Amino acid sequence: MKFRRKQTEEVSVNLTPLIDVVFLLLIFFMVSTTFTNETHLQISLPEAEGEAVETQAETLEVLIGVEGGYTVNGQHLLNSQPETLRRAIVDQAGDNRQLPFVISADAKTPHQSVVTVMDVAGQLGFSGLSITTLQPAGS
Repeated sequence: MKFRRKQTEEVSVNLTPLIDVVFLLLIFFMVSTTFTNETHLQISLPEAEGEAVETQAETLEVLIGVEGGYTVNGQHLLNSQPETLRRAIVDQAGDNRQLPFVISADAKTPHQSVVTVMDVAGQLGFSGLSITTLQPAGS
């Protein structure tokens, strides 16, 4: 009886043909690829025509500075007390509470200053309130 095992060869994978195929594919893609400049879409934008309006709609703009100071329609207030702000808004708006009310501030403006302006505008009865942002000074 023969109890000895036959020696079997170890299984191995020969990668040489695979490398050749990948190399041939790479050469094919390099030769067949064409490079072009990207073309941009031509878009026809609408144009508005009409009579020129010489008077601009009146608005009430409150500009809030970085330090929390207020400017109402170009008039800088001496202090940032809510009562001073209230008087300046009443002086500028008169009895017209339908004016568009614009609050302009940048990202460095204290949030409490914006909330104070919104509170004063709400107490005075302004309903057309909008908030805009400004480019920070020095940018």
